[in-house]
Amino acid sequence: MATTATKVSYFAMQIPNRTGEASRILTSLAKAGVNLHAFTGFPNGRRSQVDFIPVNPSAFLAAARRMKLRVSKRKAGFVIRGNDQRGALANVLSKLSKAKINVTAVDAVGAGGGRFGAILWVKAEDVNKAAKALHAK
Repeated sequence: MATTATKVSYFAMQIPNRTGEASRILTSLAKAGVNLHAFTGFPNGRRSQVDFIPVNPSAFLAAARRMKLRVSKRKAGFVIRGNDQRGALANVLSKLSKAKINVTAVDAVGAGGGRFGAILWVKAEDVNKAAKALHAK
């Protein structure tokens, strides 16, 4: 499997930083039929920021409205998938570096079965340039 990059929509949200909050939201989204490419969360002051990267942004937004979730406007990021080998993520980041694009954030993980996955973000003004550098779908 060659390394691929897919341009995706994501939505951020601030939630209380307390036990079970992310679980409650993710369970409700799953019951609403929402599938996610990725999800990430991290502390942000006294709250937590959670980012949803839905497979179907329209379905996610409809479910979020029904659940009365206050998500951010649509933003863009990238989902990266490929063979898990030494330097796999370095190769992706090198393409962006050569295009003079700074990566805002990245999360990567070995996915088992010899594969890896990552989500990465760049500044809004660099999204199209990054898509070109990564040959993103």
